[in-house]
Amino acid sequence: MAHRGLARALCMFVLLGACAGPLAAARPEQYGILTPPPPPEPRIVGARIFGVRPGSPFLFTIPATGERPMTFAAKGLPDGLALDAKTGRITGRLSKRGEHTVTLIATSAAGTCRRRLRIVAGDRIALTPPMGWNSWNCWGPAIDEEKIRDAADAMVHSGLAGHGWTYINIDDGWQGRRMPPEYALHAKDRFPDMKALSRYVHGLGLKIGIYSTPWKTSYAGYTGGSADLDDGRVTKKAHAFGAVSFEDADARRFAAWGIDYLKYDWKPNDVPHARRMADALRAAGRDIVFSLSNSAPFELAREWSRLANCWRTTGDLADTWASVSGVGFSQDRWRPFAGPGHWNDPDMLVIGHVGWGPSLRPTALTPNEQVTHISLWCLLAAPLLLGCDLDGLDDFTLNLLTNDEVLAVDQDPLGRQAARVGVDGPLEVWAKDAEDGSVAVGLFNRDSRPRTVTVRWSDLGINGPHTVRDLWRQKDLGVFDGAFSARVLVHGVVLVRIAPRK
Repeated sequence: MAHRGLARALCMFVLLGACAGPLAAARPEQYGILTPPPPPEPRIVGARIFGVRPGSPFLFTIPATGERPMTFAAKGLPDGLALDAKTGRITGRLSKRGEHTVTLIATSAAGTCRRRLRIVAGDRIALTPPMGWNSWNCWGPAIDEEKIRDAADAMVHSGLAGHGWTYINIDDGWQGRRMPPEYALHAKDRFPDMKALSRYVHGLGLKIGIYSTPWKTSYAGYTGGSADLDDGRVTKKAHAFGAVSFEDADARRFAAWGIDYLKYDWKPNDVPHARRMADALRAAGRDIVFSLSNSAPFELAREWSRLANCWRTTGDLADTWASVSGVGFSQDRWRPFAGPGHWNDPDMLVIGHVGWGPSLRPTALTPNEQVTHISLWCLLAAPLLLGCDLDGLDDFTLNLLTNDEVLAVDQDPLGRQAARVGVDGPLEVWAKDAEDGSVAVGLFNRDSRPRTVTVRWSDLGINGPHTVRDLWRQKDLGVFDGAFSARVLVHGVVLVRIAPRK
């Protein structure tokens, strides 16, 4: 842990401008900690809409910030659901289709907060992009039950769960053998009881995900979703489709374990295998978010939007500016296919301590690039999946992940993906319409020196006086008419919300 603390100290030394002399003068100006801490009074945050299929188990934990202890209540909760007043967890089952508007209430010694939540019982789930953690960028295939439990604990103890981070996803490396008679996947010895692990994660108010592939073996060489059978046992063959597939058996096994999310990974994604697994998951009796990975062919984008809840639009992301900017700023063509229940996925976030297992190091992205990374992914309405060690979060990283006004851009119920509305060489403006009539706007500087970036009302299709709020600093900047300009640091962003003046 010593090297991690040193790296953290050096990072903060740079962020706060503590360096002096010629070296400091030559270093590009960097953002520090931008967001003020939340106030002591309760604030209910996170998604304002939640989808569930009738008959499926229901779990929604009210995300709230503020001083604890805190108690919760809900007015208008439909029959079949119940709220635990101490934990804020809503559980149960809804038997009928329909939409229910519930008033959530959080109370502590510091005050009371009320907020509406729309619960939609129908065919669609993942009505806002999933938010959570995935084991791959941190541990690679070197995972076990203890690391997953630790990640779940850290999600809660760090406070991330109170900001809407929900999923704890096990990536490649958990898979054991297939055995008769059902031939569903068994877990390796380092995952002795998947059902108990799911109960543990659910007991924290979180959800759990898992990984598989239709290939005979996964990228890391573990048992896949198809196989050759020999004397009742499964033998491996490298990265080729087999004659025998096990989508139904695996989907039933995942549902019985209590799994809430499936990353289904092969390249290139093809419609027949995606459809078979989508159908198997729907028949399994549990809401399981279906995430396709990786490099989904663009020409089949409409098919992915019908079959999956999210699909990877790219290969694996690296923690370099070339990778993050190259992927993030190339997503505009995918925009028409995003919406509630189906999301374009430009891959997991590469901030914090990563390493692809088991050795970890700080991300190679600069602070400016990390702010851009989070801002752009939120504008893109992308799934937000952390890949870092949740036990090693420094103050800067934690601040990046707990700004509720920034996260609200990603979680907006309208579900629109941002569009590129302005380009001037290395300067770009991206805009995302929100349900309340406001527009979230990112002013990006891809240049190697600070620049002034301008958004014009004509680019946004608006006119007249509008208020402008800096979302990272959670600060109103004033009323502007016709345009807004800001100085943007190297590889940085100014993220604002523009709303009609009241």
